[in-house]
Amino acid sequence: MATSFNENFDQHGAWRREFSLRLKLLAEWMKDHELLDAAVEERLRRLETRVRADKIMVAFVAEFSRGKSELINAIFFAGYGRRIMPASAGRTTMCPTEMGYDAGVPPCLRLLPIETRLQPQSLMEWRMVPEKWTCIDLDVSDSKQLSVALEKVAETRRVTQDEARALGFWQTETPQDNPMSDAQGLVEVPRWRHALINIAHPLLKQGLVILDTPGLNAVGAEPELTVSLIPQANAVVFLLGADTGVTQSDLTIWREHLASDAEDAGTRLVVLNKIDTLWDALSSPAQVQAQIERQRASTAEILGVPAQQVIAVSAQKGLVAKVTDDAALLELSCLPALESALSQGIMGQRQKILGAAMAGGVAELRAETGRVINIRRRDLTEQVMELKGLQGKNSAVIKSMRFRISQEQAEFDLGGAKIHAVRSVHLKLLREVFGILGAKTLKKEMMELTRMLQQKGLKLGVKRAYGETFDRLRAGLRQVQSICAEIQVMLAATFRQLNAEYGFSLQAPIELSLAGYLHDLDRVERSHLQYLGIGNAFRLAQAEFADRLVRALSTRLRDIHEVALGDIELWGKSAMAQLDVQLRERRRNFGRRLEAIDRIQQAAGGLDERLVELQAQADALQQLDAKMSELTHHLVTATGSARSGVAAAAEPA
Repeated sequence: MATSFNENFDQHGAWRREFSLRLKLLAEWMKDHELLDAAVEERLRRLETRVRADKIMVAFVAEFSRGKSELINAIFFAGYGRRIMPASAGRTTMCPTEMGYDAGVPPCLRLLPIETRLQPQSLMEWRMVPEKWTCIDLDVSDSKQLSVALEKVAETRRVTQDEARALGFWQTETPQDNPMSDAQGLVEVPRWRHALINIAHPLLKQGLVILDTPGLNAVGAEPELTVSLIPQANAVVFLLGADTGVTQSDLTIWREHLASDAEDAGTRLVVLNKIDTLWDALSSPAQVQAQIERQRASTAEILGVPAQQVIAVSAQKGLVAKVTDDAALLELSCLPALESALSQGIMGQRQKILGAAMAGGVAELRAETGRVINIRRRDLTEQVMELKGLQGKNSAVIKSMRFRISQEQAEFDLGGAKIHAVRSVHLKLLREVFGILGAKTLKKEMMELTRMLQQKGLKLGVKRAYGETFDRLRAGLRQVQSICAEIQVMLAATFRQLNAEYGFSLQAPIELSLAGYLHDLDRVERSHLQYLGIGNAFRLAQAEFADRLVRALSTRLRDIHEVALGDIELWGKSAMAQLDVQLRERRRNFGRRLEAIDRIQQAAGGLDERLVELQAQADALQQLDAKMSELTHHLVTATGSARSGVAAAAEPA
């Protein structure tokens, strides 16, 4: 059998923990040997944080009653021996539900009341106000208590049509999407807007986040889901009924919320659930399988995805098979095929991206520390040549040598003004960058968009306003790219000059590319276009909905800008850290040279002793370099084995 998603995730978690530990040990070793400058320390910190806090989000999306919660139970929670997520007949998960693990929060279920939709704050903002959530403690050792507590995500309440309209669940213009009214004219809506489940499940502890979404009406009414959470998921599992195939409402969800670029297509898995409804005593197994294959082919054609990304399963039979340890039924359920696809595709892609990032970061780390070691090696060589030149010379020559070194030191110190000027220009340009991508500029852009959306009536020019906003945001990023290029050119020229004057070995940083962030802006813009068409004109006319849309957009854009600024800051810090290191090493070198001359003047045997000491230092430096190569090689090898492990896991035994 191919390695299951759970097993592969366990392996991924073990690799992350080991890699994080090795990074910490490397940082301590480098600190002990004075190789840890500010930029290297920051790079190590970022690598360690990324590998330790890496999250993998799998979003389950479907219309109501397609079996999302049952599939989640079957894949992730069968070990409890019962259903954990509510999965009875009819509608179960009524609000978007996130399952994850935060060691700083006790096991609990937090529920955000649906009434918060009447207020302008985004979901991300509500997360910062824990007292507004209803909190229920969870006993992870008691599966029954856990199951009963989680049934609350299925709770509903009945409201008037006016209340439902205010909450986003009633559209006069699209009556076919509205919930049914009872005899009193009341309609059923979810009691909760969002649910957060924090439990110490082994997979969740290792960074898995599961997002269970409700049906079309709830998804469309919560912009933050479709413009932020779902697009950021590492995998989206889209469920359909094997007996019904792609219905009109299924197709609407796919086209409006899930159809993606070609580069993201591999993150979409389509699941035809409930194949057990096709098991028929009057049909042979071959006939049943042929029917399933026809549904797979038809689904792939309608949704425009490769047939291998459409997987037919029975989540219910798979769960029963795992709980009762029935291998034959598990094979019939085809659940292992889906777990294998998740393992190979989603886990494989995630491990590949993370492994490549770690390998790249370690290589840059090795290059930076290699430069420091080479500077020390060069300085030692210069000292040896200088001292050998004094062998057999009288005290006057030695005194003259000391005077010359002191002069060199004084001239070097006078050159500090030039270096200070470089720093000033560098900081001035970086401040300009932070002004363009800072929170104040983004807030101004969002205020303009909010003003446009707050106009009464139909907002026919909203798509143009969005387009202009994103054009300005892209122009800002391109301006930042231009400033970074200017910084790079300035540093290259300055470093060449300093290398020539002082014998430094400064290397100008590679020009920073912000193309990835421009691409992120394009993706965010496309995710919002679904709300700007004629079909959503009436929804956009509601001030509350339009405001939530802009707030969701602000949250997503702020994240993009903050990450971009972090990369720019590290890029600039790395460049200037080189200068700091070489200045420090040069000053130390002057001190050591003067100390050696003083010792030679005081003792006749001082010269030979100093030459022996320098040779010992050169040997120690060689060992230091070898040890650094060994430690970084182990890290790079670990990233390679993690990536190759994905391929190995995909192969049948």
